Amino acid sequence: MLLPSTCLEPVLMKSIAVIGGGITGVTTAYALAKRGYSVTLLEKHRYAAMETSFANGGQLSASNAEVWTHPSTLVKGLKWMLKSDAPLLVNPKPSWHKLSWFAEFIANIPNYRQNTIETARLAVAAREHLFAWAEAEGVHFDLKKKGILHIYRDKAGFDHAGEVSKLLAAGGLLRRAVTPTEMRAIEPTLAGNYYGGYYTESDSTGDIHLFTNGLAAAAERLGVTLLFGQEVRSLRSDGQTAVVSVADETGVQERRFDGLVVCAGVASRELAAQLGDRVNIYPVKGYSITVNLLDEQSRRAAPTVSLLDDETKLVTSRLGPDRFRVAGTAEFNGYNKDIRADRIQPLVDWVKQCFPGVSTRQVLPWAGLRPMLPSMLPRVGRGRQANVFYNTGHGHLGWTLSAVTADMIADVVAQADEQAIQVGAAPGNQLFPLRA
Repeated sequence: MLLPSTCLEPVLMKSIAVIGGGITGVTTAYALAKRGYSVTLLEKHRYAAMETSFANGGQLSASNAEVWTHPSTLVKGLKWMLKSDAPLLVNPKPSWHKLSWFAEFIANIPNYRQNTIETARLAVAAREHLFAWAEAEGVHFDLKKKGILHIYRDKAGFDHAGEVSKLLAAGGLLRRAVTPTEMRAIEPTLAGNYYGGYYTESDSTGDIHLFTNGLAAAAERLGVTLLFGQEVRSLRSDGQTAVVSVADETGVQERRFDGLVVCAGVASRELAAQLGDRVNIYPVKGYSITVNLLDEQSRRAAPTVSLLDDETKLVTSRLGPDRFRVAGTAEFNGYNKDIRADRIQPLVDWVKQCFPGVSTRQVLPWAGLRPMLPSMLPRVGRGRQANVFYNTGHGHLGWTLSAVTADMIADVVAQADEQAIQVGAAPGNQLFPLRA
């Protein structure tokens, strides 16, 4: 794996458009600006982080680096297909996109071990960047460095977690098995009976929306032009100039840049096709609830240590003193953003069961579309055209991986500049090693 650079040398000034104002786009814009590029970020919403980066589970979780390309995922998907409240739900209505995605997903099952180790390695490297950026820029985002506790209700789940722990260790992450008694000591508010757990002390949680907006402000201070309310209609490039057609309240106009980086989440697939590239992202819907802790009893009864319940595929984070986030599930249902009551109710019921002292009188539901590639690794690298780059497809680990992949794609752009200077021409169509 090519490690991110720690030496930010001055480079040839170029104008770079970053498409997308979520966590990936904002971190990419920041990393490019730190290297001296003239960066313009284009986002269709009025503010940053208004879609998938708005209300996720809040975990910075290297311990959740296991990719989904395991045979058991297929078995569970078939088992749960007709169960509306299942953790993994696949709409049986066929589409070519869905079928091609699942075909590639199955083809990646032999890469399960390698890709899990690679994801863990990236997640560990990402921490250093994210925490350093937040400290340097004074970004406050309800950060809690209290670790993440994975909980298991049966021996089969616990034993599988032991095998996963070996892969995580190969990627540089250590976590330890804990008994039910130790689990209670780590998080005394947790109710229920469990076979055992795994605790990763080095993991943490925070509010992705606060972080993204705080880093966007820092990027603007570095000279990044933030253009919100800009709906990207089309992209094209001849290898020398990238043209972005955008619509705003004044109409449609074209903007020209020396290069562009696509960080557009689930929209990246369509935009990549316009540029002659195939980025087979599928939108996998996830849900969350934010429980407002309105009384002292609820605040005392809510956990402060982050949890991951392997059986229900739910994660939690405590966001400041007055908010408790529960998120998870995976729904393969196209570009549908509907918030379904039958998908939200299991999250509320889970809070009642595991934390009965927490009032669910005021619960805010949300749904977002994770940009997921069949390999479960993000696409980080060059496109077909010499001045087109991608940093997208991070799936359920967008925030966890964002800082390191932003640094990596900024290195790729800088390397392209260096090659152009050395040979006096545009760089060749090379691909960065980490791509799906």
